[in-house]
Amino acid sequence: MTAKCRKIIIFVLAALLCASILSGCKNEPNLRNEGNAPDFGSLKTVREVPVLYASQFSATEYEGGYYLISIDTSGEFLVVPDGKPVPKDLGEDVTVLYQPLDRIYLAATSAMDFFRALDGIDNIRLSGTKKDGWYIDEAKQALDDGSMIYAGKYSAPDYELIYSEGCNLAIESTMIYHAPKVKEQFESMGIPVLTERSSYEENPLGRMEWIKLYGILLGKTDEAIALFDAETERIAPLLDMDETGKTVAFFYITSTNAVNVRKSGDYFAKMIEMAGGRYIFENLDSGSQLSTVNMTMESFYDGAKDADILIYNSTIDGEIYTVDELIGKSEMLSEFKAVKSGDVWCIGKNLFQESMALGRLTEEIHNVLIGNDDYDFSYLHKLRN
Repeated sequence: MTAKCRKIIIFVLAALLCASILSGCKNEPNLRNEGNAPDFGSLKTVREVPVLYASQFSATEYEGGYYLISIDTSGEFLVVPDGKPVPKDLGEDVTVLYQPLDRIYLAATSAMDFFRALDGIDNIRLSGTKKDGWYIDEAKQALDDGSMIYAGKYSAPDYELIYSEGCNLAIESTMIYHAPKVKEQFESMGIPVLTERSSYEENPLGRMEWIKLYGILLGKTDEAIALFDAETERIAPLLDMDETGKTVAFFYITSTNAVNVRKSGDYFAKMIEMAGGRYIFENLDSGSQLSTVNMTMESFYDGAKDADILIYNSTIDGEIYTVDELIGKSEMLSEFKAVKSGDVWCIGKNLFQESMALGRLTEEIHNVLIGNDDYDFSYLHKLRN
């Protein structure tokens, strides 16, 4: 037997032993309070957490500070307040999350902004993204000062490190569906896994509304509701304005020279509508669950050549700053109306991780639509001629 094999066997045995010990420790408070633990069915409902736009989760608050969260295709989670027993007669399929959730492994980058907004980055001990992969300054700083440490990407986490750090929740993106054994391994170690699905929300306000779910996890439900309400108030005046009549195409060029565009039901298309514009591909639907469609440059030309405004999506392909850089991707783009008029914009790569920025971005798109180039843009920049 090689030294490497012996090391693997020792680690597996140690992990199983520690999992058994941890399971006993975790359940011990509930055994001590078993006589006082309420029946889950007898808990009175305090309120349904208001979820106005999101379709991928719901949450109910019960007396005693318990919350039951339901996430589409991910399951149900009971959030148990610190020091409280787990209710009896809980369904076998319900995953229990014990507060405080302060040793989180975060592999879903789109969730970091919710933690930042809630002043909860300190609750994330383990990152699935290295420092150079973050655009959020607070995440970079946490990795610099050691309050957060890199623990391997979603498909290859450092189990030994994650376990040794006392991880009490792994938050994954839907990419975890492509690595099911990772989820199984976490659960065998006693670490619950929650799959983040805000990216599946078609309404931009629904995406931002996931802050309420993270508020529940951190014990900051009311604060999260207030933050969300403030963002909806930001764009409320836009919804009462007349449409501008301007059309917008949002796209990027792939490595195979195809053009990637959003389907008409995508959240970005709806943001354009909320800002007072009209998404140029109004009836585009590939029939797949993906929010984007690849098409040939010829098809893109036929559909978008007369769009008033072009917005280049840099979150995948990389930022561009000049019209020449854009035309360098395809000479056909020089024939587009927006290129000729100089109304071509690029969206910054930081947007992908800043989930709470969608209200601000809607404002920015509105200012692009009305021709206010003097607006203080944070996420959009106009391409130079």
